[in-house]
Amino acid sequence: MLRQVLKSKLYRAVVTDSIVEYEGSIEIPRDLMEEADLWPGEKVLVASIDTTARLETYVLPGDPGTGRILINGGAANRIKQGERLTIMAFALSETPVEPVKLVLDEHNRVVRSGR
Repeated sequence: MLRQVLKSKLYRAVVTDSIVEYEGSIEIPRDLMEEADLWPGEKVLVASIDTTARLETYVLPGDPGTGRILINGGAANRIKQGERLTIMAFALSETPVEPVKLVLDEHNRVVRSGR
């Protein structure tokens, strides 16, 4: 039996910008995507720590090393610049999965990581 399990989590990510006039998605720096084991176009659940807003979207790679996390499209009406987020990706598996968990600081730098 396949089960849906957490595979990747970025905790306390800070939205650096939100752009309503865009087709939609969340942009995450490529280096953070790689460390969190996220693929371009992968579906993620985004939850605001500050407002409890939750939404699903897909990941776009941003410039590495910038710490810029952008919320685009209609999602930018629900989640705004400066909000803290938990970004989660899930996988289907027949066996337990040890997720990659990254804790970020206010500049979206990894302060703690682990599986």
